[in-house]
Amino acid sequence: EVRLEEFGGGSTQVGGSLKVSCRGSGITLRETDMGWYRQGNGNRCELVSVIRSDGTTYVPESVKGRFTVSRDNVENMVHLQMTSLKPEDTAVYYCADFRTNGLSSDCGVGHGAWGQGTQVTVSS
Repeated sequence: EVRLEEFGGGSTQVGGSLKVSCRGSGITLRETDMGWYRQGNGNRCELVSVIRSDGTTYVPESVKGRFTVSRDNVENMVHLQMTSLKPEDTAVYYCADFRTNGLSSDCGVGHGAWGQGTQVTVSS
């Protein structure tokens, strides 16, 4: 059974930094393309990063220069380091297989395994 578990996150003020992490079991994260998605109140599920199996990464313009995705092959984890945080970054953050979910999905209930998500709150 494939399971993904997100953790980290928390609360910070505008301009602060936070890191969220995702641990996989029943799946080798380096063998697929992993995405970080987020969903804030009343907002659609949004893709905020991808780390591909070859190690290359993608982040959309909305978070470029502020979000960095990385992978720990030994621990079978992916991380999302977030800096210069803004109130609009407030959301529940999820990791999921980008190959099955693509650019858009239903956070938490999309295709394949999804974890419970982890809350990130940025206050002004």
